Amino acid sequence: MTSLSDSSSNVSNDYTRFGLYYDAIYAAIRKDYREETAQIHQIIQQYKQSLGNALLDLGCGTGGHAALLEQHYRVEGLDLSPTMLKIAQEHCPHSTFHQGDMTTFDLGRQFDVITCLFSAIGYVQTTAKLNETLQNISRHLLPGGVVVIEPWLSPEQFTVGHVAGVWVDQPDLIIARMNVGERQGDLSILDFYFMVATPNGVEYFTEKHELGLFSLENYLDAFKKSGLEVIHDPEGITGRGLFVGVRPV
Repeated sequence: MTSLSDSSSNVSNDYTRFGLYYDAIYAAIRKDYREETAQIHQIIQQYKQSLGNALLDLGCGTGGHAALLEQHYRVEGLDLSPTMLKIAQEHCPHSTFHQGDMTTFDLGRQFDVITCLFSAIGYVQTTAKLNETLQNISRHLLPGGVVVIEPWLSPEQFTVGHVAGVWVDQPDLIIARMNVGERQGDLSILDFYFMVATPNGVEYFTEKHELGLFSLENYLDAFKKSGLEVIHDPEGITGRGLFVGVRPV
């Protein structure tokens, strides 16, 4: 059992613990991977001009979207977290997963489709790295290929002091996750506080998530610099908007 009085020793920034409870948390808030994936597939088919079906999912997490995209594409995934990648591989036994940074990864080949969903792009944090990431994506995209990026909140959308919480109530798993939104310049700070109860006891830990607050102009400029033609949907699949980029043939 973890002591609640010493939170400093229980800080995790590699998302290892979060990865273990990730699926339970987003099941509790009823994240609809099936509906989101159906919309993403429709968008891909609308804009993709290349003839293949090789898809790379950046920031794939535990493979919630990848498992459903497998129905239509030959899927590979990339994420920084080895814990999440292990779970993704269990969800998608026929897919290939890579541990890496979306800004600097080099798989040595190109894809027909690259996705970056659930605001994972925010973890690049700075506009300089946003530009580098889009250029790296463009290098990995076949002519006529399409990239679909779901952004994180813009500077105007993020609310400092916003209080959020998630409650998981399963027979052998109780989770309370809470945070209050903070901001440093154009960086949003989410310090998540977790209380987790299992038959083995109660665990307490925190995780710091820092995501860049990019404007519409930041995204459009990054797409332009990468040589991709871009379409912006302000609503997208979850209300955060969506960017669709096509590499010219």
